[in-house]
Amino acid sequence: MTQLRERKKQQTRQTISHVATGLFIEHGFERTTIADIAEAAGVSKMTVTNYFPRKEDLFFDAADMVVRWPARTVAEREIGESALAAIRRAYLAATERQDPLLGRFAPGFARLIADSPALRSRLREVYDQQEQALAAALTEAVGPGGGLLEPRLAAAQLAATLRVLMEEARHRTLADERDDDAFFSGLAALAGQAFTLLEPALGDYAVRSA
Repeated sequence: MTQLRERKKQQTRQTISHVATGLFIEHGFERTTIADIAEAAGVSKMTVTNYFPRKEDLFFDAADMVVRWPARTVAEREIGESALAAIRRAYLAATERQDPLLGRFAPGFARLIADSPALRSRLREVYDQQEQALAAALTEAVGPGGGLLEPRLAAAQLAATLRVLMEEARHRTLADERDDDAFFSGLAALAGQAFTLLEPALGDYAVRSA
């Protein structure tokens, strides 16, 4: 019974998110209201806000996954692997499977972000939360002897690199780059360059011991 209830909740959440995205693209983010979304999804306004406390959360419904993956990757890195190597490996694997969470937005979706100050502000919050989660994971990874400054600095460098790659992906979408293979291979090449630039500073940082 619990599994059925959770499945129904997930289906309701997905329906609301899907409906909201369509309305945002058709009418614009600012002009679309919670009441519009509730009516189109066939639910109450309270149901919408129970699942998505802010309208921006409806747009960035996968924000939690974007926030968590670098920290989770560091926590699960392999023996002998540094934090940088783990994130590079995970990122390049994501380009191989053409993961849309790397910033492969639909053109209409990307244009909405470009046109909306509220969405750009929320996206900056997502980047900040990603960095904070990564700093916490690195602090735990290096242990009490690692101090507090180094994990924060390392997280700032890694998160900034991921942010630049995400922004590059969005710009490429806005430039109407439609070929997925070319898009992700280009992103992989840029990521390789970016992570190589971090190697002198972070190549040996937070290496997991046996």
